[in-house]
Amino acid sequence: MNAGNRRSRHAARTGLALVLPLAALAACGGGGGTDTAAESGSGTGTISVWAHQGQKSEDTALQNAVKSFNSSQDKVKVELKLIPGNDYTKTITATDASKLPDVMEFDGPTMANFVYNKKLAPIDGYVSSKTMANATDASKAQGEINGKHYGLGMYDSGLGIYGNKKLLDAAGVKYPTGLSDDWTADEFTAALKTLKAKDSDGKPLDLQETGGYNNEWGTYGFAPIVWSAGGSLLKDGKAEGALDTPAVVSAMKTFQSWKTYVDPNTDGNAFAKGRVALSWVGHWMYPTYSEALGDDLVVLPLPDFGNGPKTGQGSWAWGIGADTKNAKAAGTFLDSLLDDTNITAMTTANGAVPATRTALAASPLYKQGGPLQLYSDQLAKPCGDTDITKSCVAVTRPVTAGYPTVTAKFSEALNSIYGGADPKSTLEKAARGIDQDFSDNAGYKIP
Repeated sequence: MNAGNRRSRHAARTGLALVLPLAALAACGGGGGTDTAAESGSGTGTISVWAHQGQKSEDTALQNAVKSFNSSQDKVKVELKLIPGNDYTKTITATDASKLPDVMEFDGPTMANFVYNKKLAPIDGYVSSKTMANATDASKAQGEINGKHYGLGMYDSGLGIYGNKKLLDAAGVKYPTGLSDDWTADEFTAALKTLKAKDSDGKPLDLQETGGYNNEWGTYGFAPIVWSAGGSLLKDGKAEGALDTPAVVSAMKTFQSWKTYVDPNTDGNAFAKGRVALSWVGHWMYPTYSEALGDDLVVLPLPDFGNGPKTGQGSWAWGIGADTKNAKAAGTFLDSLLDDTNITAMTTANGAVPATRTALAASPLYKQGGPLQLYSDQLAKPCGDTDITKSCVAVTRPVTAGYPTVTAKFSEALNSIYGGADPKSTLEKAARGIDQDFSDNAGYKIP
């Protein structure tokens, strides 16, 4: 399986499968206006549930969760419909709100657009206080708009740099042991120069460049550079003055300079086969990399461009359809779905980061002392999407109905910069494009 396919498989479960669906979302209109509140209903009867069809193990975990819920009580019956992942977001986008299910899964960054178009209702008051309290802060940040929660996830995501300890040690490169001693951007560049001298083809870095960056991987994978440089994709509803600051321009010049060190990784095995010492990617590559490298695998934070190391976060989540007539029953099902038994089964199936405090603390991979503790440490310091300070790490992609435009313009700019375009003028153009779209759509305001 090549890197592109591997990333596609990951995309089905962590929120990177957005390129075509987001284009469809961008064409959506008619949002705004009064907030939509679901009807409570009796709390009994049959409810419909839609979910994306992912890898088989994921589907089985979800089907088992539904079977267990249906057999555990006789007041609420769930009818589950799986829709192919590549068609899922487009299906919700094309379906009138009145025809949508009582409960539906959605890709995290699409949430605000569905709220804007009155397809999701707040879940506050329908899921239990216990469920809400046990959700990680990062998961809640992804699902919150104006103090209301529209979704909670079973799992989350994160980025890091996987290192080959054997190759790093052989080159004499000192590397971070965690968030507290992360590389600066200059130190990371210096490490690449040192590794280049010891590398047979002078290309010691994998940036998962196979599919290009004009897509959601571009935004998810490299917006952390913007945030770490003290910038933002969007600030107070504007990109100009946030995305195109001198510090972000400088950071993007550094990113551009790394291309000379990058293995194109056309076979998807550059890191696993030991051709490169470093791979910039996410938690989803751990099974492949740990099998290939064993004890030589180390997990490092992304480099710090001045505002602290940052990572993307967010993934698929669950919410209540705005037109449901039985939100109480929907909430009862979500309480069951989001318990530790089901979350552990799902994250065992897909390897993602559990999105509840208790399941995360018990996870063999992500608990304190586990091989992927870094991802837990990062998610334990959530920024949300607006207050991106030096002390927080996990940043939520902008929670706005205009996200399709934000990610399209940024990823296009990133791809051009990587290809050699001038970072300053390219970022300024992207910022203008985002702001023009927001101006044309009254800022995509959600009440």
